[in-house]
Amino acid sequence: MKKKAIEKIPFIGLKRISRKKDVEFVGVTATMEIAGEAHLFLEVYRNKRSEKEAPVVRIVLTEKDFGTWFVGRGEWSRGKIMGTTWDSHNLIWSEDDERIRKSDGFIARENVLNSKEDLKRIKEFCNGYRRSHLAQWEDEHWWEYIDERQRYICGEEQERRRSRIYARRQQALKERADNTPELPEDRILEYADRVIFREKHYLYYKKHGVRVRIACSKCGGVTERRWKPGISFESQFEQMVEEPREGSFGNCPMCGARGEWKPQGKMKDSYSKKAHVFLGQKYKKTGMVFRYIELEKKYLLGLLCEGKEKVMKNACEEVSGIEIARTYFEEGREPQTDFHKHDSFLGKDFWDDCNLYGMANITIWPAPILEETYEAMQGTLLQYSAMREYEMAEDAYINPTVYAAQYIKMPQIEMLTKLGLIKVVRRILKYSTGIVASEYGKRVDTFLGIRKEHIRQLIRYQGEESILDVMKLEKRLGQHWTDEQIEKLAEIGVETGEWTEVLKYMGIQKVLNLIGKYAGVEYGTGCCGAESRLRDVARTYFDYLNMRKALEYDMSNTIYQAPKDLNREHQKMVTEYNREKANLQLKEVNLKYPLIGKNYRRLRRKFCYEDENFCIRPARDAGEIVMEGRILHHCVGGDDYLRKHNDDITTILFLRTRKEPDVPYITVEIGTRNLELIQWYGANDKKTDKENMDRWLNAYVTRLKCGQIGEAEETEERILLRA
Repeated sequence: MKKKAIEKIPFIGLKRISRKKDVEFVGVTATMEIAGEAHLFLEVYRNKRSEKEAPVVRIVLTEKDFGTWFVGRGEWSRGKIMGTTWDSHNLIWSEDDERIRKSDGFIARENVLNSKEDLKRIKEFCNGYRRSHLAQWEDEHWWEYIDERQRYICGEEQERRRSRIYARRQQALKERADNTPELPEDRILEYADRVIFREKHYLYYKKHGVRVRIACSKCGGVTERRWKPGISFESQFEQMVEEPREGSFGNCPMCGARGEWKPQGKMKDSYSKKAHVFLGQKYKKTGMVFRYIELEKKYLLGLLCEGKEKVMKNACEEVSGIEIARTYFEEGREPQTDFHKHDSFLGKDFWDDCNLYGMANITIWPAPILEETYEAMQGTLLQYSAMREYEMAEDAYINPTVYAAQYIKMPQIEMLTKLGLIKVVRRILKYSTGIVASEYGKRVDTFLGIRKEHIRQLIRYQGEESILDVMKLEKRLGQHWTDEQIEKLAEIGVETGEWTEVLKYMGIQKVLNLIGKYAGVEYGTGCCGAESRLRDVARTYFDYLNMRKALEYDMSNTIYQAPKDLNREHQKMVTEYNREKANLQLKEVNLKYPLIGKNYRRLRRKFCYEDENFCIRPARDAGEIVMEGRILHHCVGGDDYLRKHNDDITTILFLRTRKEPDVPYITVEIGTRNLELIQWYGANDKKTDKENMDRWLNAYVTRLKCGQIGEAEETEERILLRA
């Protein structure tokens, strides 16, 4: 779209304004030809005499493109005529808040066309594009034609864009396939049968008295032999075999192959074993492709019916393989994995550059790596990756695609592997890159964030996670610890934040000595029980110190630092800390709900009552309600009850015995204005002495409603003041 040429075209102008009261904007249209292409112009003017010369917007539409020129701002927009989102429904020139959703009828009254010729021009240019469900409003909702045409243009552009992207992907996929070396199938199948499946064969058998019929999966032959010697003269000349037993091994009497005996009845048609291998090959000049191959060894047994009996006629075994995925590595490019898929509709296999979705996705698991992979790495970008050294050091199979991808991002993996820091590399391959202090560090100490003098110790432990974490903590805290201290700290395993505070007033060696003393075991024994004991004592000791610190004790006092009985002092600190925490909470609720305490005297005159057995009164403040809930173990101290009592909606009353007026017994909630009994509970949300208490409380509520409790019983206040 030639925007500069469109801007130079004079405005159409609004010849007359609309006299309708609700009209805010008037649209005028025209068709013009620019550079041999037809253009539809829609200019929207304000319905004011002073603004008939210049429009608010000029919308230009061609067969394959569109644009909106905001005349006042001098800006172009690619937005469609209907600025619709999930919560708005306005036209693009509307100045109302976009969050306001307007009805279609309201928009139609606000925005009109200048004449019927304008509507006809829009219909003809847009080729009848409109929303079918709004067909009855085609004259009033004239913008629907333009909106549908714009949506059609956007859809065509998106489809063309997707087609171009798909074509580029398919071209790249074809290029990768064309440059992928041929797969040595015979070599892989021979390796699979010899190494992975260990050339395992089966000898199927079925006994008939003293004879046995044998079928060999190796040679496919079927024969019958005698397994139990006879007493007749003829039996001495029959060929013998050892008695077949399930799970044991024997030799085939036909080909001599050694196989595992398997009863005919336990072999149902076929049996297979599967495994996977990786094959790495050179790709282009310096690239590598890792091919993930699924191998299968299938055992078959043929059965024929002879009368009522199934008889073995042949047996065979077959080794096959199929390539599942290929991962390509090239200089300056991200790794790309192609997957082998099957189209069930067309009935054919094909390669694709993306995985399947959901639980059906193709997973690449660790598997053996064929030896020729390392030979193919020579002269490639993975030549110095130390992948072979890492595979030999690991106790399990590895995934070379993961290793190669991480090596390209962090070439320092080669250095770590060759130094023997296998456990560090393992953590990096699991994407635990948080252990890396500097991605650009060239040395082990700068890369991992540890002190140079501890590298030998780290190598000795193969990069043990606990040792490395302690070394990183040492560097982070600016400390200098000995190798022995690092090993002891790794055995304790205390978090970073705890050491940050403790080291401000105690030395590292003193802490280690105290923990060893309290634990009663030695460091470095290698005993799981001793290590567990040290860790438990360390957690208890640090918890004790943190509570002392929180309660503002002088931590430079050696008596506080090294108590004689750690468990007893720790329990004392727990009690004191919880008490302080509870007191703080009581202060907070009293500040949050101040009206409970202010209204106490008024509520006391209204609700206080006492007889020969029980007394009842309201709560003095919010803190007392919270304590009531804690002692009786129910929910009266919650915010909902406190808020309603504070707002004078309900009142919390304490019912207690006259003998023990200070001991919580039953908590009552009653309506402040209607004096209705809402609920009452004793300890642990139970109805203590339910029958008698219901009778007493009902009588109490009746006296409240009758006005028998209150100002007339001033003498009871004197007694209740003690509670």
